[in-house]
Amino acid sequence: MAVSGRVPLLLLLGMVPLVLRPSLGTVWMWVAVVVTLVVADWALAPRPAALSVTRRSTAPVRLGEPTHSDLLVENTGRRTVTGVLRDAWQPTAGATGNRHRLRLSAGDRTLLSTSLVPRRRGDLRAAGVTLRSRGPLGLAARQTTREVPGRVRALPAFESRKHLPSRLARLRELDGRAAVRVRGQGTEFDSLREYVRGDDVRSIDWRASARSRSVVVRTWQPERDRRVVIVLDTSRVSAGRVADVPRLDSAMDAALLLAALAARAGDRVDFLAGDRTVRSRLRSAGGRDIAARLQDQMADLEPVIAEADWSALGSAIAGLGRQRALLVLLTPLEPAAVEESLLPVLPSLTRHHQVVLASVRDPALEEIAAERGSVADAYAAAAAERALARRRHTTELLAALGVSVVDADAERLPPALADHYLALKAAGRL
Repeated sequence: MAVSGRVPLLLLLGMVPLVLRPSLGTVWMWVAVVVTLVVADWALAPRPAALSVTRRSTAPVRLGEPTHSDLLVENTGRRTVTGVLRDAWQPTAGATGNRHRLRLSAGDRTLLSTSLVPRRRGDLRAAGVTLRSRGPLGLAARQTTREVPGRVRALPAFESRKHLPSRLARLRELDGRAAVRVRGQGTEFDSLREYVRGDDVRSIDWRASARSRSVVVRTWQPERDRRVVIVLDTSRVSAGRVADVPRLDSAMDAALLLAALAARAGDRVDFLAGDRTVRSRLRSAGGRDIAARLQDQMADLEPVIAEADWSALGSAIAGLGRQRALLVLLTPLEPAAVEESLLPVLPSLTRHHQVVLASVRDPALEEIAAERGSVADAYAAAAAERALARRRHTTELLAALGVSVVDADAERLPPALADHYLALKAAGRL
């Protein structure tokens, strides 16, 4: 049973008979009258069981973008139902406008919509639907809560997609400047031509040369189908927040932009996420839907409070194929974690792949290092300078092993990584 705000007002109305006949009996008599009316109103209220509630499915939505969940409510009883419906969701679903007034005659139906703005990645679920059916006097209501399953899948925000058009334009420019026919490179036969000084002797076609007065060589089309392997670190170092955004989410943003750009360039994209174990894997994905597929793979990923096992991840990378690839490691440039776990594995990775480490940098370190206003600030600046020096030393170690480092803050990392990919394309290293 639920009582309305009219009940206290009705009790206060009892002051009138109490003034006319001041006695304890008058008080109890008025309370009894009010209780009788409330019980009678509750008994006359239609049963909520007469309402049939079904939920329509909700399409996935990017984090922070609005969507809605629809409920179809039908009165299967013989009486008019007046009341309220509350569509409850877990707090991170950001439900608003989820209290709906109802007035349904027998056989009527209505569609109720609850606005949602997800504040957390993953599957966000409905907590239950509460139905309240009021009596004719509006004093009391029958109430019940039902499980009406519902969920909305919140995908990574992919805010860096605004950089995609400009990078695609640069990619088209590179393709226009690239030689369509390259001597002695590639695997697909193109044509025959006369030998010129400097040609690879292994490309000489001896049979064709025997039928000609000059030496003839084969030309080949360059390989266009390259491979990009993106590895996302979900260990404890990815749980740190930069500008109140987890490093893991910023790394996802960079991975999505790179994958979308590589797929448009005709490259195949493999994806791997893990820490001590592999949490997610996507093989040889490509095409224009690569961002959507990766977003779905990333939606449920959360940082794990454990150290990354790069030996296990290295084995998983090898399991994706032996073909040489651009291997992008999205992991924070934390000196202790990199030097203890990643460095021993890198020689085997650089032997087979072009390796790039992309890290989300915290600009607060530079700000602290520049602040010298007081003694406390000076000590903090010294600590920040030491941390920055360790990062520089780790970067030098990585460079000595043949690893390129892209270290930028959360907003600039996605375009910086995309630019590095385009630079490798322009230099013919990919």
